[in-house]
Amino acid sequence: MAHQIDPLQDPRWKELVERHPRSSVFHTTAWLEALRRTYGYEPRAYTTSPPGISLEDGLVFCRVTSWITGRRLISLPFSDHCDPLLNHTSDAQVFVPALEQALRQEKLSYIEIRPTATSLFRPTQSYCYHQIDLRPDLTTLFTNCHQSSTQRKIRRAERESLVCETGRSPALLDAFWKLLLMTRRRHHIPPQPRSWFCNLIACFGDALQIRVAFKDRQPVASILTLQHKDTLVYKYGCSDTRFNNLGGTHLLFWRSIQDAKRDGLRVFDLGRSDCDQAGLIQFKDRWGSARSTLTYARLSVAPPSGTLGSRAREWAGRIARGVVPCLPDPILRMVGSALYRHIA
Repeated sequence: MAHQIDPLQDPRWKELVERHPRSSVFHTTAWLEALRRTYGYEPRAYTTSPPGISLEDGLVFCRVTSWITGRRLISLPFSDHCDPLLNHTSDAQVFVPALEQALRQEKLSYIEIRPTATSLFRPTQSYCYHQIDLRPDLTTLFTNCHQSSTQRKIRRAERESLVCETGRSPALLDAFWKLLLMTRRRHHIPPQPRSWFCNLIACFGDALQIRVAFKDRQPVASILTLQHKDTLVYKYGCSDTRFNNLGGTHLLFWRSIQDAKRDGLRVFDLGRSDCDQAGLIQFKDRWGSARSTLTYARLSVAPPSGTLGSRAREWAGRIARGVVPCLPDPILRMVGSALYRHIA
């Protein structure tokens, strides 16, 4: 039997995340709280552990309610992956009756999970997933990088005397945000609301770092990383293409690896990439990373392609590709703020 809990109110959830070997930064109360503050999503978790005893397992979701894309449970919005936290005797099948009941009673379009391994639901979208094993020494990690692109770009950035700053200050957030607007416009995608990043900073504290590369005080590239236990997670990156030849992004990744090694971390999670993003996949491949496949899965009454949410997202994507490059920054920011709560 599955019991429903509020992971933000029940202290047992945080304890489970801290000790479970398959937990990620996306299971944390910091991620859940940032989602709640920014988008109003309602976190919930299911567990086989009854009230009053330590949690043995858990499957966490956010309830997304949108007049455009419908109602659904997502595990979890804007996460790259989010495994069910099972123990050695748990079977994910035990959660299915409770989820089927929620699907019917709440009139949900679907329930989606984003595991790193095989799922019991119907497979939907697949992505490429990259991780770097940080256990080798720095010399080996550098040697594992592609010689004529990655290594060369890092050395070029060092010759150019790019200055890298790390932290969570308003000035670094401003630099990151400016570059993010450029990058999202270039990709014909509205930016996430600035409040999302402010809430991430407030919720994660020292576990979040913004790294910015400067050339003569001009921000040229930036990345945002999150840390959970022994894993560093690359979550957002952006740059000014006028300076890409200087290797700013490559230098920021290399500095992240150096910092992670100094702190004793074991994995650099480079996150997911759409399977048609050949350039991004190649960029991650060239860091000596291991590539695998993430396959999301859904429990639903109707096929996912037939849902209102899927059609709305396809329609929004077509509009964005044509309109976003032409919008002035203030309007582009407004579109992003209005849009993202509907497309988790």
